[in-house]
Amino acid sequence: MRCVVGIDLGSTTTKAVLLDEHGVLVGRGITNSRSNYEVACAIAQKEAWMAARFTILERMLEDHQDPSLRDLGEGLKGGFRLQLYLVQHAELANEIDSLLNAPHAAPYRNVLAGPAKEILDEGEHAASALFHGAAERKSDFFRDLAGASFMAGAERLTKSHNVPFERLVGLFDRAILNVESRPMDYDFGTLLRKAAGHLPTIVGGTNEALNTVVEQIVGTPIEEIAFVGTGYGRQTLPFPKEAVRSEILCHGRGAHRVFSNTRTVLDIGGQDTKAIQVDEHGVVTSFQMNDRCAAGCGRYLGYIADELNLGLHELGPLALRATKMTKVNSTCTVFAGAELRERLAMGQKREDILAGLHRAIMLRAMSLLARSGGVDNEFTFTGGVCKNPMATKILEDLVREHYGDQIHLNIHPDSIYMGALGGALFALDDVKAGKPGILPAFAARSRSTPMRAMV
Repeated sequence: MRCVVGIDLGSTTTKAVLLDEHGVLVGRGITNSRSNYEVACAIAQKEAWMAARFTILERMLEDHQDPSLRDLGEGLKGGFRLQLYLVQHAELANEIDSLLNAPHAAPYRNVLAGPAKEILDEGEHAASALFHGAAERKSDFFRDLAGASFMAGAERLTKSHNVPFERLVGLFDRAILNVESRPMDYDFGTLLRKAAGHLPTIVGGTNEALNTVVEQIVGTPIEEIAFVGTGYGRQTLPFPKEAVRSEILCHGRGAHRVFSNTRTVLDIGGQDTKAIQVDEHGVVTSFQMNDRCAAGCGRYLGYIADELNLGLHELGPLALRATKMTKVNSTCTVFAGAELRERLAMGQKREDILAGLHRAIMLRAMSLLARSGGVDNEFTFTGGVCKNPMATKILEDLVREHYGDQIHLNIHPDSIYMGALGGALFALDDVKAGKPGILPAFAARSRSTPMRAMV
């Protein structure tokens, strides 16, 4: 399989999309942007490569002569994810052990070593429940899953064994930063074979046909032939300048690809908000962006979530429970915490304050849309914030109020990939135009094997 790759390096997450030579989506990957952008790009790309392998699996199983194999795709994928999680969990455990054995940890080593091991052992034993069948996970990021497990264990041991909570949590925070700063080192084939080895206990009997399919997946070559990078951090990508495109162009192109009637795009990311107008071909005709600060963007919501000790995914559902909408004076990230604490001290409800915060954010977005040319049918909302149900509700209400009931609002469950998708489409254009594909520099530095042999 020959593919083109689009990578969107955002301030919060890094995304990668793989398209085959016919423009068909075959793989997506996402990871935290972390402090090492090069590692984040490599991991997101590898995640997309893994997804492409499972696309090959699905195609093989659909056409397989043995009908009993056709229902095993999800089980094999979940089993693989479990094996990968266990590899990452073992790396985290080793990092924590290394930190505890460092000279500076001597004063509290004996206090933390036992509880940390107990928490990690419990997390390892409970991991299978995260990837079994129709299990629902609040996040697919290892940091979030392992962090939730570690925090729960730390809270329990703090109450029952008088363990210093802050030191225990600080140990995890330091370890996860170190782990995330290194590329993941594992072999795709080895993990997939382990996952397949556990399937017979679920479906009954040894299935040689499944083992044959697994070997075919592992042995199928995947070769990338062109790259395009974009996103908030695109200038830091180790790509040649001709392989970097504006995020405005990529988001407009990606949204138009998914919804071909799109004429207006609103993208709210971690650090910026973009209001984009495109023509019938997905070409950008005008746009507006917020100013240099992150006011009214995803980072602002993240800060609010931290202040309330909530997960980012919990803000929208909580705000939907509001009985009234508190007027918020500022969406400045710097002053957000102070205003939030002041209003809470006045006895105002969290959900009412959050409702007001969401409305303030969307009013800023509406201002950008007006300056870019307004809202034309169809209107597509993209970026991580569009997964927030309260933000989506308020935006829909405001659009109907200002532009009428005839505007069709598109929201895609995978809208966070729109920028990377647009990048991949530009890479496909380069291939069709006969431009030579140039591999990004991080591929050579982070792996000793050719890219086509990476997974």
